[in-house]
Amino acid sequence: MAKQDFNDLLTFLTIARELSFTKAAAKLGVAQSTLSHTIKRLEDRMGIRLLTRTTRSVGLTEAGEQLRQSLAPRIAEIEADIADLMAFRDKPSGRIRMTVSEHALQSVVWPKLAPVLKDYPDIKLELSLDNGFRNIVEDGFDAGVRLGESVEKDMVAVRIGPDWRLVAVGSPGYFAAHREPKHPHELVGHNCINLRLERTGGLYAWEFARRGQELRVRVEGQLTFNNSYAQVDAALKGYGIAYVPENIVKGHIASGDLALVLDDWSPNFDGYHIYYPSRRQNSPAFKIIVDALRHRNA
Repeated sequence: MAKQDFNDLLTFLTIARELSFTKAAAKLGVAQSTLSHTIKRLEDRMGIRLLTRTTRSVGLTEAGEQLRQSLAPRIAEIEADIADLMAFRDKPSGRIRMTVSEHALQSVVWPKLAPVLKDYPDIKLELSLDNGFRNIVEDGFDAGVRLGESVEKDMVAVRIGPDWRLVAVGSPGYFAAHREPKHPHELVGHNCINLRLERTGGLYAWEFARRGQELRVRVEGQLTFNNSYAQVDAALKGYGIAYVPENIVKGHIASGDLALVLDDWSPNFDGYHIYYPSRRQNSPAFKIIVDALRHRNA
């Protein structure tokens, strides 16, 4: 049956529920003669009788009852789904999947979202920890978080945090036994705590810059992690020099548990951004998440 016949089916279902042309016409807001014409057209098209009509009553034929039983639960499901969608439009709800690095999660994402999510219990947020680059479309994510300089041009990118930098740190005990490096190239002679890049499998080459000069140094050492927080712990225990985000070691530097070296060689990196496809139809829940994360200058 052609798609344009569904209105006729809905008319039939209303009459079958009310068992009255008068009541059905009032409910649908049309004339009784219109309903009579619609049912006749439907019966002619299907080639079967659906209703039995007298001057006082309306009844269902066996075929009409079978059609009613088939249609009623399906229409009810569609109406329920539409109601859910309308509620979804008006009330932030639904599941949002994001890929973030652990540093982004700990320093920006979770501190900003934790208080907001309590006000929106119907938002289901899934955060996947990954320090590498992910194709959010192919991998089924709604959004990702990474440094602004790394976001693809076809993505919408919203800044969620300030610029930050990596710093080289080691324990006072380590530097008591090893001379502090004054130039990045001197790191080659030190026990450095490496970072393994999850997606590529390679080791991160430490990036330095000063007065327009940029350097990448591939360091060696006893330990390699894929996590900056583990690097910090190893540095605190005297295992060598770690190159980590400054904000996670500020307290240790202030307390004297870690010493900062090569300070003037530590460059700033473009801050974290949340990114998502430009063609995405954003739900109210997604808009809540983006607005909560949005960076606002103090």
